[in-house]
Amino acid sequence: MKIHALTLAVLASLSASAVAADSIDPLKKAFIDDSKINLEFRLRYEDVDVDTLDDQHQTTLRTRLTYQTGDIYKLFALTEIDDVRSTDNETLIGDYEYTQINQAFIGYRGPAETLVKYGRQRILLDNQRFVGGVGFRQNEQTYDAFSVTNTAIENLTAYYSYINNVNRIFSEDSGKDEHKNETNLLNINYKASEMANITGYVYLIDNIDVAAFSSDTYGIRATGKLKLDAIKLSYEAEYAQQSEGGDNPTSYSANYYKLGAGIGFEGLGAKIGYEVLGSDDGKAGFITPLATLHAFNGWTDKFLFGGMGNWEKGLVDAHVILTAKVAGLKLLAKYQKFDSDYGDIDMGKEWGIAATYPFAKHYDVGVKYASFSGADEGYGFSNDTDKLWLTLQAKY
Repeated sequence: MKIHALTLAVLASLSASAVAADSIDPLKKAFIDDSKINLEFRLRYEDVDVDTLDDQHQTTLRTRLTYQTGDIYKLFALTEIDDVRSTDNETLIGDYEYTQINQAFIGYRGPAETLVKYGRQRILLDNQRFVGGVGFRQNEQTYDAFSVTNTAIENLTAYYSYINNVNRIFSEDSGKDEHKNETNLLNINYKASEMANITGYVYLIDNIDVAAFSSDTYGIRATGKLKLDAIKLSYEAEYAQQSEGGDNPTSYSANYYKLGAGIGFEGLGAKIGYEVLGSDDGKAGFITPLATLHAFNGWTDKFLFGGMGNWEKGLVDAHVILTAKVAGLKLLAKYQKFDSDYGDIDMGKEWGIAATYPFAKHYDVGVKYASFSGADEGYGFSNDTDKLWLTLQAKY
């Protein structure tokens, strides 16, 4: 539960001041009248079946309490505490028992539509392909960082952050729970129209603890939607170039690109996509160490590669996604075929289905299943794998 001493000191000072809130109107307004408290529960059962290994299953309950003050002289504070209880601590399942501070930061609403945050915070950029929170897991990935967001220009959002620590999803006992960083992230989004939502980004990741995670990435992303009567069309196109950063001992250059198109009609939808995390002639691959990896390249998480999100031979993902919404029930089915970018290696295929249903205002229930098979032998991800998740959530 290591976070910036300054953040804790300011939070403690603000909390102590709240004792006198009844007699000081600005503090009473900020800490009581305009404050927000949210309580969430997420109960999950997960079952993992991997060939050659014993079946594993686990039930976890995450409780999350979030408190945010109102503004006082344009300053506000947020703190968020997570607690997870577990029936077991299975090695193939990424959740475990813990109690820790998930977020704790000071915010400032500055001039010219500027928002500044300092402390432990959630950072979710674009579709989280490069920077995200791994929100599917019970332990979220958050960042000790200084960040600035500006929306002064209409339809344009400029974001910058400096990260000095990544709080990863792993347990403290693993030794992988934190990575010290000297990372700079720049993301500029301009929504010219519904058909042209364009983002340019520069991600200079300098991982002090694991130099192989350090990389310099420059990219551009475009998405858009078009409605023709009852038919909805959409597209996405993205390209990025990456080379070694920080003290990464490997010199390389690799590309990323993704193309996708979708169509929707009266609650039904279909998308096709083709994504390439390239390889530099088998020497090194395009990596995404801060990404929400579970959302990409298969729910069975066969291609995490220790958190790098790729290996030296690269990864090609061709996929089809079908969606439907019936009486509030959301359905999704997908199929993905994986190959290497270098070396003509069959990396297998995966299909998955998911259903979620919200009810009684505060609750939703979900089921998700994925099955991976068919990879070439001898590369560390060839074992057939099936995973099942049952989830019940409550938010107040």
